Amino acid sequence: MSFPILILLFQQLRATQPSYFFLVTLLLLIAGGVGWLIVAVLGFARSPAFGPPARWFSYAAVCLIIYHLHFLLFGIFVFMGMSQNATDLTTALGIGAFFNLFVVLGAFCAIMGFVKMTSPR
Repeated sequence: MSFPILILLFQQLRATQPSYFFLVTLLLLIAGGVGWLIVAVLGFARSPAFGPPARWFSYAAVCLIIYHLHFLLFGIFVFMGMSQNATDLTTALGIGAFFNLFVVLGAFCAIMGFVKMTSPR
């Protein structure tokens, strides 16, 4: 139970946010979402020709699109929690607890895609 000690250590930690932080974070989030959207569309369009592996990789891309949307939702709830009541971020932490859920689901779908590749060249 060393969490109270960590909280005490992090209370003294101070950092200055770089001026470009918000812009870079937002642009990379948008670029990642658009990139995975293109991958999902191309994967589903080509899945009839390439079979189940392409479909599983497309499911993985969809999971990563949902991951990007989840990251955006988490940021919105943190912003709303900080503007309403700076001491209560319960909703944001509830959403943030499942932060990597869609990465894990995407990894599972990618693994299934590799497993379904049965005809080596």
